[in-house]
Amino acid sequence: MPGAGGVRDVLCSARLLSRWFVMEFIFYFLLLASMPAWAGQPAGGAPQLNAKEKQPNIRPAVVHSEGGAAIDGSLAGEADLLAAQEAFRAGDAARLERFAQRLKESPLEVYASYYQLRLGLENADTLMVKRFLSRSEDTPLVDRMRGEWLKLLGKKQQWELFDAEYPRLINEDAEQTCYALQSRSRSHERDALREARGLWFNGKDRPESCNVLFDAALAAGIIGEQDILRRLRLALELSNTSLAQKLAERLTGNYPALVAELKNASVDVDRYLGNLKPDNINDSQRIAALFALQRLAKQSPDLSAARWERISANFLEDEQKYFYGLLGYEAARNLHGRALYWFKEAANIPLNERQAAWRVRAALRAQDWPEVLAGINAMSAQQQREAAWLYWKARALQESGRPAEARNLFVLLSGEFHYYGQLADDELTGVPVLSETAETYKPDRHAIEAIMQLPGVWRSVILYRIGSYSDALEEWRWALRNLNDRELLAAAEIALRNKMYDRAIGAAEKTVSVHDFSLRYLAPYREALQSHIREHGLEEAWVYGLMRQESRFASSAKSDVGAAGLMQIMPATARWAANKLGLKNYRTKLIDQLDTNLRLGTYYMKTIFSQFDGDAVLATAAYNAGPRRAEQWRGERLLEGAIYAETIPFEETREYVKKVMSNTVYYARQFKAPPRTLKQRMGVVAPKPADNR
Repeated sequence: MPGAGGVRDVLCSARLLSRWFVMEFIFYFLLLASMPAWAGQPAGGAPQLNAKEKQPNIRPAVVHSEGGAAIDGSLAGEADLLAAQEAFRAGDAARLERFAQRLKESPLEVYASYYQLRLGLENADTLMVKRFLSRSEDTPLVDRMRGEWLKLLGKKQQWELFDAEYPRLINEDAEQTCYALQSRSRSHERDALREARGLWFNGKDRPESCNVLFDAALAAGIIGEQDILRRLRLALELSNTSLAQKLAERLTGNYPALVAELKNASVDVDRYLGNLKPDNINDSQRIAALFALQRLAKQSPDLSAARWERISANFLEDEQKYFYGLLGYEAARNLHGRALYWFKEAANIPLNERQAAWRVRAALRAQDWPEVLAGINAMSAQQQREAAWLYWKARALQESGRPAEARNLFVLLSGEFHYYGQLADDELTGVPVLSETAETYKPDRHAIEAIMQLPGVWRSVILYRIGSYSDALEEWRWALRNLNDRELLAAAEIALRNKMYDRAIGAAEKTVSVHDFSLRYLAPYREALQSHIREHGLEEAWVYGLMRQESRFASSAKSDVGAAGLMQIMPATARWAANKLGLKNYRTKLIDQLDTNLRLGTYYMKTIFSQFDGDAVLATAAYNAGPRRAEQWRGERLLEGAIYAETIPFEETREYVKKVMSNTVYYARQFKAPPRTLKQRMGVVAPKPADNR
């Protein structure tokens, strides 16, 4: 008979299991006719298990049915893992040990071992840590533990152990990099400090392991006063005033009052600027004033420009150009008509990548094609190679009477399956493109079984099923990291058959030359959606294009701001829609119910679609950012839809609109809808009404 602790553990497992047992009942009913996935040999070229990896006694099973292959696992094992996770979070080593024992023969055992070691890592025996790091399982947990141990070794300055383990680290961050440089500095100090200097130029805070190196580099003269000023500017551009003040304390010479000036400028920018005496501005005040002007420009470019005119004569020429770069950037993001003028005033001052991008967007908004071309040509070589700027450069060349050069860029892009590739394809009417001849592939049973032999795939499915989505995603990405196209499509098929729709799409998207667009653009829940689509007169392809971007069909998806379900409805929007639909018994928790979520989401889509007179681009922007903003972003004259999308100030919404509209084209093809190109769908966006300008 178990003791009190054992009874509590059993009850804990039962409670955890009951949370999702009902949801899984139907799923497991379909798994009754199972057979081992591990039987037989994989098809030629399929990935093999590491020969050293111990095979677990509890193994996944493949279910062969009309629906395909799914992975089955132990219900008790899944509940035990949930309980082990809770014990780990609570810091309860004794309870964690009991659940770890239950998982001993499971592929999930590595998680229990990780939790146990992580709980006491600060004082763990070195041999115990090394034993875990030498495990043969192909799991990201080993590399995660290695990274955590390296940070601890670096903090304790146990450099011999650190140097032995560091070369094996795969996923490295800045803290570990700086510890490695600290170790290297023991024998090659100046080389290590010069390398550390490259990490210095960042407006964000760096880990303490980097600050140790920065102090040494400052003391050695490898980082100088101009370097401090440059990083201080970067910090202020990101409004990181705490870092800027710390950097100001390191300055000597003409900056004794800079900390105080920055504090004053942070409190009330307009008052600070108004109190400056135009004929007597010192070095510290010029730095603080530029910061204040930048912050003011975010609120009102015109007001910032007016304050600048009053004091500009006291600034050096490079400082004046720097200000105009800041002002042009903030004005462009505000869709201000003078943005391009202010960018031109910046002359030849180097712009950062954000500023360079918005210089081009301002030119697009003004439909100034020579300036679009000039802005792209002024970008760094790396930025120019981005798909967005290749496409807009081609358009600018086309508009400038250079069709042959434009066509070369369109052909280069048209083989890509993203938004800009589709737009480029639309410009090449009658020209064969790669996307038309892309090889397709459907994995057979042997190919699927070969991928299902990977324990990481099995672990990912189990973790996903119990709601441990972060660990599931990490395991999934780790298991897929070295797979070829055909293996990726087999993995996508496994994810599909286990209703991991987001993972299926992610795997299918990774392919390079062999593809399956039915996996990239999954269309689950079609039967459930039909009545709502017909009721509201919506295009099915657009609804699916939006749902794919919102949730990737993960019905349990929750955003940081509270949006829920397949259509990521905000609670307030859901209540509004429910009221409009006359759902008198609606309660917030019903937002997760499939039919309710679809009904509310499609009703809202119809509402904003009608509000914007059937313009899908504006309605898509409104779904993400709200109708008021979508309206504000319209121009004062007719705008090409692609230019409207490119100049949306919010990065999230800008990418969202492009992806939803791109998705819509692929779904329309899949649903055999009448053909319309992406360019046709983007169309033109009508100007704001005269009374709203």
